[in-house]
Amino acid sequence: MSSIKKIIPFAKPYKKYAFLNIFFNVLYALFSTLSFIALIPMIDVLFDQTKQNFVRPVYKGLFADNFNVKNYLTDLLSYYVTTTTAEFGAGRTLSVMVAVIISIFLLKNICDYLAMFFITFLKNGVLRDVRNAMYKKTLELPLSFFSEKRKGDVISRISGDVNEVQNSFLAMLELIIKEPLTVIFSLISMFLISTKLTIFVFIFIPISGYIISVIGKRLKRKSTRAQQEQGTFLSTIEETLGGLKVVKSYNSESYFSGIFSNSTNRFYKLSNSIGNRQNLASPVSEFMGIMIIAVLLWYGGSMVLIDGTLEGSQFIAYMGLAYNILTPAKAISKASYSVKRGNAAAERVMEILEQPNPIVSKVDAVKKETFDHAISIKNINFRYEEENVLKDFSLEIPKGKTVALVGQSGSGKSTIANLLTRFYDVNNGSIEVDGVDIRDLDMQSLRGLMGLVTQDSILFNDTIRANVALGKVDATDEEINDALKIANAYEFVTNLPNGIYTNIGDSGNKLSGGQKQRLSIARAVLKNPPIMILDEATSALDTESERLVQQALENMMLHRTSVVIAHRLSTIQKADTIVVMQSGRIVEQGRHDDLIQKDGVYKKLVMMQSFD
Repeated sequence: MSSIKKIIPFAKPYKKYAFLNIFFNVLYALFSTLSFIALIPMIDVLFDQTKQNFVRPVYKGLFADNFNVKNYLTDLLSYYVTTTTAEFGAGRTLSVMVAVIISIFLLKNICDYLAMFFITFLKNGVLRDVRNAMYKKTLELPLSFFSEKRKGDVISRISGDVNEVQNSFLAMLELIIKEPLTVIFSLISMFLISTKLTIFVFIFIPISGYIISVIGKRLKRKSTRAQQEQGTFLSTIEETLGGLKVVKSYNSESYFSGIFSNSTNRFYKLSNSIGNRQNLASPVSEFMGIMIIAVLLWYGGSMVLIDGTLEGSQFIAYMGLAYNILTPAKAISKASYSVKRGNAAAERVMEILEQPNPIVSKVDAVKKETFDHAISIKNINFRYEEENVLKDFSLEIPKGKTVALVGQSGSGKSTIANLLTRFYDVNNGSIEVDGVDIRDLDMQSLRGLMGLVTQDSILFNDTIRANVALGKVDATDEEINDALKIANAYEFVTNLPNGIYTNIGDSGNKLSGGQKQRLSIARAVLKNPPIMILDEATSALDTESERLVQQALENMMLHRTSVVIAHRLSTIQKADTIVVMQSGRIVEQGRHDDLIQKDGVYKKLVMMQSFD
């Protein structure tokens, strides 16, 4: 239960509901026991076995008469039964007894409902807060975390595992409060009725407990495997839907169906094994309980019929109390399995929540709202795994200038964009903005200075307005339209049925590639940052779309500092500085015309594209 305990802090805001649940569970356990004890006087009246007592007993205190509170309560009850029967008749007494029993059962069920009523707020509150915490943590974690984890597995943890944790919370409260109290109160009453018979019962209880614990031993391990498998097939769904065009165009439906069905078959077998083991708890605990009842019938029956040391009404009530232990015993065995499953789920939840995040703002981080001088990249080294992608890389990017990074794939161009925005941290060296290391800057402050337009236009299933206003949520419609004009997107947006309020579908799939990219540019324009980072923003477009997008980019880069990562060299000929990269190093640097005259690597790249 170590991982479940780590979830308990999430329950603290709802502790009043936990206390109310405990309070009503205590009352439920009390009334549940009293409902069987109340049968004794009713049976005595019914069979005319009530002890005649016309003298009201006097309570001498808890410590008098060897703590024999039982005798006092028995005498008091027999006094009321005797006097009521003498005055109003046995029918009236029986009616009162039935009314009392009905009232006790009513109170018992009201308390049960109220206990469940209050625990609902605790369960759903914890569910909401854990999910929110996991989603927030997911947004905060570095990109490197998701290059190692399947997205579907993370989704599975936020949805399925958190649900399992929620269910285990209810099971845990039942395991600690409701059912044990019912057992305890019933056992106390059984001791009061017959100590000898209750001690006899205790011989058999540990045996049944041991058998049930053996059944649940392997449950946690199998639950963990089942939850991991759920993550696997959710990842398959996510990847398949994301690449549906490729799947269909390569006739790979049967291949992916096979992968998915193999995963669901493994999940099916694990779920069957877990379910059957869990289902075994109830019949086993009930059978063990019935065995105890059968022994009680034999041993207790002899005490009534042969020894005469136990009254018939007391024995019937005793049997009811013994059976009253069976239901909570079954619930405890089921709850213990739920807690084991919940603990396995909690481990997966806490793995996300406790995941260290190396890329965070320092406690005393500098907040910076303006960009005044230059970005300085000084002797940086960076590697994703073992081999360095960037090697002793240095570059100065003055304010108001456009610097283009060119080179073959794998030369480290996009890595520069990832490091400038601090999606990753450098291994050696430093990146400075106006002389301040970006690791000393507040994260939001740093990213607030930058606008990013990537090769893949990342849009969300929402309206055009919501997508463009992502960096400035309080933007007016007029500001949105101005940004769309700069990005050459205003014309096609106004032709849509609902203008800027048109929903663009999942990942913006209702739009063309060029339209999506222009909306991405409009989003960056509206944010209005002093530094623009363009990561191959035109490489995936056709010629017409490229022309419109290039014009939009030029509009956007006016009076801004820009870092352009370019695949198509025709788009960066006007850059103030072109940096040619090869294997993580700078091999050439200068303006377009100067680099052409050098007749080096840059000219070869231009010539290669001229023949494309």
